[in-house]
Amino acid sequence: MTSYLFFILTIGGVYALLAQSLNLIWGGAGMVNLGLAGFFAVGAYASAILTKGFGLPIAIGLIASLAAGAVAGFIVTISTARLRDDYLAIVTLGFAETVRLIALNEAWLTRGSDGISGIPGPWRAELGPNFHPFYCVFVFIIVAIVYLLTKRLDDAPYGRTLKAIREDPELAAFAGKKVMRFKIEAFALSAAVAGLAGAIYGHYTSYIAPDLFQPLITIYIFLAVTAGGLGRPIGPVIGAYLVIAFLEGTRFIVELIPGLGPVQVAATREMLIGAALILILRLRPQGLLPEQSRPVPRVGDAA
Repeated sequence: MTSYLFFILTIGGVYALLAQSLNLIWGGAGMVNLGLAGFFAVGAYASAILTKGFGLPIAIGLIASLAAGAVAGFIVTISTARLRDDYLAIVTLGFAETVRLIALNEAWLTRGSDGISGIPGPWRAELGPNFHPFYCVFVFIIVAIVYLLTKRLDDAPYGRTLKAIREDPELAAFAGKKVMRFKIEAFALSAAVAGLAGAIYGHYTSYIAPDLFQPLITIYIFLAVTAGGLGRPIGPVIGAYLVIAFLEGTRFIVELIPGLGPVQVAATREMLIGAALILILRLRPQGLLPEQSRPVPRVGDAA
């Protein structure tokens, strides 16, 4: 039971990283990324291949996952630079499916549908049963670091520029801001965080496969950001842990319903999750911790 709780908290941390990644561009620059699972997979495979296939240290794998996610994010945004934001959402959705199909078919690199097993975890053998609490604390520290960095970014002029672009990109461009450059940088940074989350997931579970990176992950993260509060760094973190608690809670709730087979159980869980998203959007669309607007300075305050 204790290991299960640490497992839930650790996966909650992974979801919190993904939620912060999404909030950075959706809540920051107003860009919709429907391919979050793809960047999650890119980071997971980058780190797994380097550490399992080439025997490099885990730290190198984590850095490579950041770099791989950032490069993938840069390529996706630069290829859609002249398209409307609606097309970015479609392209990212296609990107995630492309990554999954590459992982499924390029068996020489990714081992195809068999996946990559035996991915090393930090001091897994030495710690034994204590690996779960150790890794849970490790993930919590990573989540805290990413939160502090995104909070710092949110409070900085850079973050205010992103939100100005979110509200009115034409007005921001008229004010002299290089809108496209800000969007590309924000998206690459967001994709890097998603890639890091993938690497952390792989080193914890020691196994990754294409089927683990389904688009459903992206829906869960949208639910987390919506529930926690869009545009405020702490909101997605809280929302991610709430979503994980809800997901695991539905596992026990559906078992109380008699006469359901495994397929019906899975479908019922998805229905409950969808109903939760509708309820949140209906009852509290701004989330539990909505974005706080800064007061407008009055004329003469500077004097």
